Amino acid sequence: MTINEFAAEVHKNAVDHGWWDGERTFPEIVALIHSEVSEALEEYRDGKPLLYFPCNAGGVCCEEDGSAHCGSRPYDPENPNARCSAQSKKPEGIAAELADVIIRVLDYCAYAGIDIENVLEVKHEYNKSRPYRHGGKKC
Repeated sequence: MTINEFAAEVHKNAVDHGWWDGERTFPEIVALIHSEVSEALEEYRDGKPLLYFPCNAGGVCCEEDGSAHCGSRPYDPENPNARCSAQSKKPEGIAAELADVIIRVLDYCAYAGIDIENVLEVKHEYNKSRPYRHGGKKC
């Protein structure tokens, strides 16, 4: 699947789930993208793992591989790595929030008819031609 095909699939999912029922402005889209970036920062500031699936029973977060011993279920020595039945299916963490950023960008690209594959290639080629730390900025 190409990036543009994936963008079209992402946009179709957003439409199918009602996120495009009304008119959406570009500033609204940018604000939503920014909110996902901010959520990634909060996950980082809270010291959360890159990717995790929280416990819906209020226990300790279950790791992606199911190896954490969740406080909401008793430890089973015969199956110490058993998945917690209360483990959420919703991924959380920095990686999940960054995925949301990309999903929102691709959703808009498909909506606006942007050939994001081409734009990424053009912009990347231009960036390769720029001088080291161009602009003299510190951050």
